[in-house]
Amino acid sequence: MNDKRTKTSKRALEGIKAVGFTYAGTANIVLRNLGMNGATIVRVESSKRPCNLRVAQPYKDSIPGLNRSGYFALYNNDRYSLALDLKHPDASPIVKRLVEWADLLVENFSPGTVQRLGLDYEHAKKINPKIIMLSISQQGQSGPHSFMPGYGGTLQGLGGISGITGWSDRWPVLVDQSYPDFVAPRFATVALLAALDYRRRTGEGQYIDCSNYENCIHFMTPVVLDYTVNKRNWGLRGNDCDYASPHAAFRCKGEDKWCVISISSNEEWRTFCELMGQPELFEDPRYLTIQARRKNCKELEKIITAWTEERTAHEVMVQLQAVGIASGIVQNCEDLFKDPQIAHRKYFRVLDHVEMGEHPYLSTSYLLSDTPSDVQSAAPLLGEHNEFVLKELLGLSEEEYVEALLSGLLT
Repeated sequence: MNDKRTKTSKRALEGIKAVGFTYAGTANIVLRNLGMNGATIVRVESSKRPCNLRVAQPYKDSIPGLNRSGYFALYNNDRYSLALDLKHPDASPIVKRLVEWADLLVENFSPGTVQRLGLDYEHAKKINPKIIMLSISQQGQSGPHSFMPGYGGTLQGLGGISGITGWSDRWPVLVDQSYPDFVAPRFATVALLAALDYRRRTGEGQYIDCSNYENCIHFMTPVVLDYTVNKRNWGLRGNDCDYASPHAAFRCKGEDKWCVISISSNEEWRTFCELMGQPELFEDPRYLTIQARRKNCKELEKIITAWTEERTAHEVMVQLQAVGIASGIVQNCEDLFKDPQIAHRKYFRVLDHVEMGEHPYLSTSYLLSDTPSDVQSAAPLLGEHNEFVLKELLGLSEEEYVEALLSGLLT
């Protein structure tokens, strides 16, 4: 196996080694964060139960295949893929070598799974006393509901997000099928860095129990505070906001083009009325205060839409931002790839995938001044690095590697 990673200057986490016994999104995004900062990542997977993202659309050229999913590729860059059947009778020695090799062990199976596989922290730290282990699960490793499996959409309901997302005359809606799977990795990555710092100072590893449910509730803080203080449940209320009006997306010129406008003071409202050429609206008692505008929002939105529909979303955004009013275009994916700000910061990076060819990846959303932080290698084929991981990283001999290959362990 040839290591095709781009050679660059030293990265912040260079020298750190992580092994992931992972599935779906959350834990793999953590590995992605580590890998883009220079950590060496080995992800253990298997064709006997391939990651659900490997069989998720969209596929390159609409041709299904375990190595053709754009969804999988997006969150699995910067790692080596080891195809290992964890239930094979000869898997234990390889797993032990992986744990001995690693600084970090990351998993996101349903609670109880790693115990059955002999991969829990108690076993891991006997093999490697300095190991840091992270478990990400739906509701944590303990408690009456910890056993419940699920995906991001499940937690949107459980965490209260669906209870405030939508309009009062319709059913609740999901933000998307995966949120908050993109929230937990940020907290979990910080926890791993804290544990690494602790180990640097004390020489001791530790276990991190990360609850996706609790991470979800963190982003419900305004709702929780409102209930705590006022005993008020928000419910479904569309774009309504207690401290801003208008506060919505308005149709603009063109097909399905929109611009968001948010006005949070009467001074901004006066400026907006003058910009629309309707200064008399500011004196209209129906729209004089934020609360009055909220009460009469349907009539007000018709007035504003009549103005925005005559302009492109970009024109509306530029005109409002020029006078200090919060406004932004509602962009689709095509717009994002054309966005000059995103292009300037080189957020989309095109890498050459072995089977899919050139494919766009997301870089980091931050820039470190002294250490490069960026996507370096495309997502791997399933089991692409079996030989490299076993022989070069774990030190198996040629004979041991061939034996593992012939036994069906590597699959």
